[in-house]
Amino acid sequence: MSQATKSKTVNIIETSENYFTEVVMSAIEKRKFTTSPYVSQYLVGLLESNMVSANVSFNSTLAEALLTAYQAQRPVKIELLKKLGDMSLYVSGFFGDSLRRKIIDIDYYADIGGAAYGNLASELANEVQGQVYKEFSIRFLDYVDLLTYISQDSLIQSNQDLLRLYERYVLTGSELAKQQLVEKGLLTTGDLKKVSNQ
Repeated sequence: MSQATKSKTVNIIETSENYFTEVVMSAIEKRKFTTSPYVSQYLVGLLESNMVSANVSFNSTLAEALLTAYQAQRPVKIELLKKLGDMSLYVSGFFGDSLRRKIIDIDYYADIGGAAYGNLASELANEVQGQVYKEFSIRFLDYVDLLTYISQDSLIQSNQDLLRLYERYVLTGSELAKQQLVEKGLLTTGDLKKVSNQ
């Protein structure tokens, strides 16, 4: 690899890292989201790694991959649990709306991702990374909301988009969806009480 090629590669990597850092920090600030610097740094890495679509797939179902991870030796177990948690979080955040009408919905991804991160936190309990994974395990759906916010321009333009947003709120109780519905004038305080009692 020539020096010029190395320089271009480094610039692209630095640029994407800077871009995703700015995106994550902006979303955290706008959503008034509380998290640690380690977690926000991890989210930047997650977004960067998923620029390559090959990183968002498994050759088996997520449940089978989780079982395989549980039975694997520690280094492989850690690698598989990380991949499962990361993929579940990324897919739920960026493609959650497309999962709504499928047999395997966002709850499945949240359950698998939360379990993967929880086990990873136990494996790495004495390390800083263990605290990051514990945070993702406990607040998985909060981080799905944050990634959903990042993936949207927050511009809801069609009635179909509004219906998807409302369905997301009813099915998951998403704070982001609730806020967007209130901002659009589609939910009032009375509506929120009715939905929460269903």
